[in-house]
Amino acid sequence: MESLYMALKHASKGRRYKPEVLRWNANRYDMLSALQEEIYSGHYEVDKYTAFYVSEPKKRLIMSIAFKHRIVQWAIYQKIQPILVKGYIIDSDGCITDRGPDTAIERVRYWLDSGEDTYYLKYDISKYFYRIDQDVLEETIRKKITDKRLCDLMASVIHCSHTAFGLPPGKSPGEVPLNERIYGVGMPVGNLLSQIFANIYLDRLDQYCKRDLRIRHYIRYMDDGLALSDSKADLHMWEDAIRSYLHDELRLDLNRKTCIRPISQGISYIGYRIWPGYTTVRKSTSKRMKKYLNKTMRDYAAGEIDLRRASQPYMCYKAKLDRCDCTQLREKLLGGFHLGREQ
Repeated sequence: MESLYMALKHASKGRRYKPEVLRWNANRYDMLSALQEEIYSGHYEVDKYTAFYVSEPKKRLIMSIAFKHRIVQWAIYQKIQPILVKGYIIDSDGCITDRGPDTAIERVRYWLDSGEDTYYLKYDISKYFYRIDQDVLEETIRKKITDKRLCDLMASVIHCSHTAFGLPPGKSPGEVPLNERIYGVGMPVGNLLSQIFANIYLDRLDQYCKRDLRIRHYIRYMDDGLALSDSKADLHMWEDAIRSYLHDELRLDLNRKTCIRPISQGISYIGYRIWPGYTTVRKSTSKRMKKYLNKTMRDYAAGEIDLRRASQPYMCYKAKLDRCDCTQLREKLLGGFHLGREQ
């Protein structure tokens, strides 16, 4: 029950005044007790998802669930995440406390500044969230978590009987309507547990790269991986090995963005462009920032958002640009950001 109370607290953040959240917090003991009994009895099932598309930075289908299921996912997350993180490689940076894009970029900058490497391999997995094999995912989880009841609970989230998450090979989210999605593959983008599942799944690849291939400078942020070397031949060998491992063991494929290039051309990685001694944001990232800041100013002027919400993208982008070596770009993007109401 203590775990469920803490899960309710986490799940309520940012949505405290929504009717469903108010109802759960007003009757939390009775409702959490009923939820606990539902889980213990084995009758818990995930309800149907609400699906909607977002287009930034690219079109994605987001799956939203009722607040009750957010509580369950938080309860699972807060128990297993600390256990799982202990087994991850140090340079797995996606969706982990005290790790993220910033730590990943700082790590890559450190490697580049050492001057040891001259080439890099960047891999990207084709439609990762939509192509994860659910049977392989469940098998991987059961090897890491020994509690059968907990594994059965997570399996019920993975194998959703009423909603298909998967895409046929070669298709994009915007090309496949919901009624043509396929069962057996994919995870719901937007689920808290999907972040954990994504890391568990590719941890197998991380361990293979570090233990078997013995790649010294290897890092992964979600499905974006990077390896550095002074040998182009080694990178080609690693690319072939990674491609085979993904296909044979994880039933995934690399996409056309996967490449091997000289470091002197700059490394384009998770929104940044990095050279030895110099870092900036990608051109597409700066365009997206400018577009969103302009929209924020218009929405605030029209009274559609409040000052707190309008200030968030500015502070987020400022923090991102402060980590770069791009004074002129920072001034160009942020200098014209002014908030005012229409008269």
